[in-house]
Amino acid sequence: MVATLYIDGAWKSASDGGAHDVHSPHDQSVVATVSQATQDDVLDAITAARTSFDSGIFTSWSFEQRSALVAKIADILERDLRAIAKKESDDTGKRIIEAEYDIADVIATFRHFAALGLKQHDRVVDVGISHVNSRIVHEPLGVCSLIGPWNYPLLQIAWKVAPALVAGCSFIVKPSELTPQSAIALMQAIEEAGTPKGVANLVLGPGSVVGHHLINDPRVDMVSFTGGLTTGQTIMKAAVATVKRLALELGGKNPHIIFADADIDAAIDNAVTAAFLHSGQVCSAGTRLIVERSIHDRVVKEIVRRAAQIRLGGPDDLSAETGPLISKSHLESVTTYVEKGIAEGARLLVGGKRSEKSEHAKGWYFLPTVLDNCTTQMSCVQEESFGPVMTVEVFDNEKEAIAIANDTPFGLSGGLWSKDADKAARVASALRHGTIWVNDFGPYKPAAEWGGYKQSGIGRELGEHGLGEYLEIKHIWINNAPSKSGWFLDRGEG
Repeated sequence: MVATLYIDGAWKSASDGGAHDVHSPHDQSVVATVSQATQDDVLDAITAARTSFDSGIFTSWSFEQRSALVAKIADILERDLRAIAKKESDDTGKRIIEAEYDIADVIATFRHFAALGLKQHDRVVDVGISHVNSRIVHEPLGVCSLIGPWNYPLLQIAWKVAPALVAGCSFIVKPSELTPQSAIALMQAIEEAGTPKGVANLVLGPGSVVGHHLINDPRVDMVSFTGGLTTGQTIMKAAVATVKRLALELGGKNPHIIFADADIDAAIDNAVTAAFLHSGQVCSAGTRLIVERSIHDRVVKEIVRRAAQIRLGGPDDLSAETGPLISKSHLESVTTYVEKGIAEGARLLVGGKRSEKSEHAKGWYFLPTVLDNCTTQMSCVQEESFGPVMTVEVFDNEKEAIAIANDTPFGLSGGLWSKDADKAARVASALRHGTIWVNDFGPYKPAAEWGGYKQSGIGRELGEHGLGEYLEIKHIWINNAPSKSGWFLDRGEG
């Protein structure tokens, strides 16, 4: 029996012995077999987290002690970086070098929150009364369900686990059933670092089986979820009953504006990366190109040329520049998305179908795709493909560029290119998106908050606010010279 669930400080098999094979998106080979939790297993994990939190075994630790624990976890992850990256590469099909970059970012995330935990979190409020001590203190939120996606499996989980640990919360991690291996490795590091029993728990399996209790159980105080809009809406509805705190990152449809006065060569090169990195399976992918009409032909022609030359391949293909889509169903979804866009009037310039190369026959490879003549009325502009599909829109002036870029129900990120610093500042201020890159696209640092406007989600991860999501704020008022209030007259007996 496979023992890959971590519940109440012990590695366990599923209560019914159930297991699940993990398949490589590159060639469908089995890369791992893991336990598949039952609802009873999930309830056990919630019980363990609730019991550990209520016991005070971890909440009694100081911020400094919890920060030291998180720093130790970072050291263990750094020691095992290559092995963990291999697991993530196997699960996702992404190139090993990309997976290594991702695990390095995971380590940076743990180090950021370890350092943040050392800062003073309490503050004194001057109430103008000499004998009153008024303080604002920050306390652990409680039990948290931490639910991650498949595209950046460990990184997105790390954005949740690291601040939860520093804050003093207990939690249950549920990675995607498609990409569980790196989450198992993280839990092994958490155990090795000396995290108290019951604080960190791991359940594996599809959301349809293990998700219900994670989002509905009244013993859970918070749900942090990264994934699709539909699931996020389901979580929001479920949270109403118990008024849980929510942190939701639900993807984006991210505009990438190129003005005629930009460094065109740099803008084109970054536009290719923004749209086709990890085959577009990036929540902040710049797949919505918005280009000034006067340079449209030049920019689009070059992007199409570059897109046609992108080399697809598996994790161990040293010549590959990007890899497969995560699953057959996702490939079918991206195919339908492109077909619908063409039916609505978009013009296919390159790609638009599954790779026909023999070396890609067993995997879910979709060619880098460019759709031109797009407008904001089209589904391919409004909906997230989560694949290597760039749509192209045109504008004639600054005001129109802003209006087009903001015409989306999402608001996660966006980018713009211009040598005019004043114009770039105006446009960046006007764009309704959580992260804006100017003359760049894609970089982030753990010290900067991450999250979206509108339907891209609720709350922020990373930065200082990323820790605040896992803390409760309490006001403590201490009167050192107590006296009668005198509000109601004391009329004596009778």
